[in-house]
Amino acid sequence: MRRCRTLLLAVFVCISLPSAMARHDVSHKNHHSSNSGAKPVILTEQPHTDLDTQARRLNAGDLADATAHHDHPIVLVASAPLSNARDDMALFVQLQSARLCGSAGCSTSVYLRHKNEWRTVLDAVSGAISVLPTQHRGMRDLMIGDHDRWFWNGSTYQDTMPAAPIGNLRQSIQQHQAGKKLNRT
Repeated sequence: MRRCRTLLLAVFVCISLPSAMARHDVSHKNHHSSNSGAKPVILTEQPHTDLDTQARRLNAGDLADATAHHDHPIVLVASAPLSNARDDMALFVQLQSARLCGSAGCSTSVYLRHKNEWRTVLDAVSGAISVLPTQHRGMRDLMIGDHDRWFWNGSTYQDTMPAAPIGNLRQSIQQHQAGKKLNRT
């Protein structure tokens, strides 16, 4: 049943993606010319492969928790080079299940392999991911969804979209910190 759903999803993506991308290119050509050359990351089930094994090892805690709650997540993976370094390879992992996905969909984490060690460089983002031809500090930029560009800051990926202001949160924090300083003296 899972393979059937994955196969149907893959067929749907293959049929609808080219026409959707063509519409996007025509209607937004002037606004998103810097996104030309973007390569979408296509997540798929790849059971019994090295990528699947690594994804399961890196997400063992979430998988164990899901299993303890009688949930059986589907593990989707993809890989892509994010730099020109021959040994650097990114692993994209998405766990799909009712327990692990929310109203924003299922989240994807990105791990970077460097010298046979994996480390998290982008954690729990929702939306389609594309690898862009542009780069910062030697690593390619990532696009999450249609408009959310992430840059490499030297050790991890950083969102370039500013966070929405939450009332007067900054002022409240500053007042709280100032009050603590007065209480210490």
